[in-house]
Amino acid sequence: MRVLDGGSRQQDSVRQAVRQGRFVPLEQVVADALRRYPGKLIEVELDEDTYEVEILGPDGVVMELDYDAATGRLLKMEKD
Repeated sequence: MRVLDGGSRQQDSVRQAVRQGRFVPLEQVVADALRRYPGKLIEVELDEDTYEVEILGPDGVVMELDYDAATGRLLKMEKD
């Protein structure tokens, strides 16, 4: 798995946002994504306030699932 975090400063600010309850934990989002689209987690990225999760399915299709970082709500799911 590759996590793109924009550097340690962004990573620290995301951790702080999770501790303060402003963002849901990444683990929660990843678990939901893998329930919805089982496969191999290949990338997770935070883009502004959106977690972008990419999963390689057993059929060879990469699916991107976008989640609201504040609520953990699935925003969209599309083939990448």
